[in-house]
Amino acid sequence: MITVHTVNFDHRGVPAFYASLPGDGETRKGSTANTADKKEHLISILLDHVVAQENPLWKRLHSCDRAALPIRVVHGPLGRPHLLAGEYRMPGISFSEGGGKVWATLCGDEFDIGIDAAAFKEFRGEYPLHRVFHDQELQHALRLTGGDPAKAAALLWSVKEAVVKALGCGFHLVAPRQVHVYPSTGGGSEYTFPVGLSGKALERFPKGAGRSIRVRSFPGEKMWLSIALLNWRSRL
Repeated sequence: MITVHTVNFDHRGVPAFYASLPGDGETRKGSTANTADKKEHLISILLDHVVAQENPLWKRLHSCDRAALPIRVVHGPLGRPHLLAGEYRMPGISFSEGGGKVWATLCGDEFDIGIDAAAFKEFRGEYPLHRVFHDQELQHALRLTGGDPAKAAALLWSVKEAVVKALGCGFHLVAPRQVHVYPSTGGGSEYTFPVGLSGKALERFPKGAGRSIRVRSFPGEKMWLSIALLNWRSRL
């Protein structure tokens, strides 16, 4: 049974949904499903979940005849995935692989979204922290993770990676230090981070001036999962 999780980004209740399947290394014995198959399965599960919600944020999906216009995944020049039904753009989608799983997240018609899972082990050893993160970011993340540099780096990386996926460019056009992670809001083990752009990133995305992108981050046993929601039409 696959669980679909709901994540809200602010008091207005802007939601997104996400789910996961075991990655290739975690596939059950006898299964031949590859990553592409798993992504298609996750898309189907998330779309069915959204349709059942009858939420106006997904009006295009509710009005779409999926039998007549099957929804397919296409990719932009930099690899950004899009859902299309015929020539109609469907809700935003994003994928990640991490923590032994394949992840997917889906948002409403007017939004862009990014998801990233970052494992702690990827940041152990001589990782060049100060070439990727600002001192203020790192100090705040260390406070949130009990002083563990690998956990702090995984948290920050997942936030920044989720943001550049939502922007649709990855780190092809934006450098990690041009994405600024500000102190989190809220308590407990889950965090909401305001994120801003600077330098060439802001030149490429001038609508980001004076705005913050909201990112929700969730701890796993050996990883962090972050989801970024972007809507240039309003000030989140």
